[in-house]
Amino acid sequence: MAIPDQADAAERAPSPAVDRALTVLERLVAADEELTLTALAKATRIPLATCASIAYTLERRGYATRRVVGRSHFWRPTLRLYGLASQLVRKVDLSSVAQPEMRALADELSMPVHIGVLDGASVVYVAKAATAGFIQFDTYPGKVSPFNLTALGRAIAAYLPEEELEALLPRLVVGRGPGAGDSGPEAFRKLLKEVRSRGYAVEDEEEQAEVACVAAPFFDAEGLVAGSVGVTGFARDLRGRRRKQAAAGVLRVAAEVSRRLGCPPAALPQTKAVS
Repeated sequence: MAIPDQADAAERAPSPAVDRALTVLERLVAADEELTLTALAKATRIPLATCASIAYTLERRGYATRRVVGRSHFWRPTLRLYGLASQLVRKVDLSSVAQPEMRALADELSMPVHIGVLDGASVVYVAKAATAGFIQFDTYPGKVSPFNLTALGRAIAAYLPEEELEALLPRLVVGRGPGAGDSGPEAFRKLLKEVRSRGYAVEDEEEQAEVACVAAPFFDAEGLVAGSVGVTGFARDLRGRRRKQAAAGVLRVAAEVSRRLGCPPAALPQTKAVS
């Protein structure tokens, strides 16, 4: 984890004291081993006396602990932070985490916008921003679809750890739409490579005729893929310029969801700009 120059950070921070405390805590978490106060002060560029005061305060509040060896004190973080994070994760409601942005995108494209999460080998739709009009797509919170036949599922699968993806490959489903192609593991891996290259996934009349979808993944506080944001429309309306517009939109909303889930910007995959 990169530690900013303390002089610059303190100058910019509304509260230099809080900024320094968080810098110490972040360094303790990022360290691969216990740190002495001298090493901690040097790594954070914080004066030794100030660094010691912060470390003892963190210890008193339960966020750090130390091991004493002779005259040396070796510091490390505790799991108190994990407890806080767990509470926050339980309170995060993906069905409402980005509703204003989903609604704005649905209005912009005149197409419904969804959030999906992976459940086994299926994608579950957990949120929807619908559009007004007579025609309504059969996509609703609670709907379940094969992960490999939806852009939502492909966007997630492209960023899964290898062992998790490997477990899903025997469960690939053959599409019934006119655009369905090779459903084998090798072809699917090639498709996921394309998803990672452009940053978003596309499904075009593969699950069913006349329907297409574009989706982008979002990530949690640990930088792990947590779900995806997608747009569904008639295939004829999700081609060319309109597809690029939809792709830019889902990438924008997905980035906002990632931010709200606490994903560090540096952990987001680097993608090409949609042009």
